[in-house]
Amino acid sequence: MYKETTQLIDVTVEPYYLDDQSSPDEGHYVWAYRVRIENNGIETVQLLNRHWQITDAKGQVQEVRGPGVVGEQPVLKPGEAFEYTSGCPLTTPSGIMVGSYEMETLGGKRFDIKIPAFSLDSPHQESLIQ
Repeated sequence: MYKETTQLIDVTVEPYYLDDQSSPDEGHYVWAYRVRIENNGIETVQLLNRHWQITDAKGQVQEVRGPGVVGEQPVLKPGEAFEYTSGCPLTTPSGIMVGSYEMETLGGKRFDIKIPAFSLDSPHQESLIQ
């Protein structure tokens, strides 16, 4: 479990490898990740946009930007949380994801909150420690 807090908004991520959707012999590895965004602040906020930076085991970086998450732009009142699950395919048996969400208050103030960096690890990667 990975957690980051920005301006009293907690983002928790739990990644897990999807063996049944992966084909290691063909260089296809798939993960799902569950995200929980919890508003512990005093203002209502809306998630407008997402930005991901995905780095595979070869160091190749892919940037993903877009509106909302899983087709939604959730509004979170103080004390409310939003959870979703998404996925990430890679051509290497491991990688790292990190990112941010652009949020907006009811008053129109926009700010970014951090998504914690988290590792994508499969049982097919070579052990680095001998």
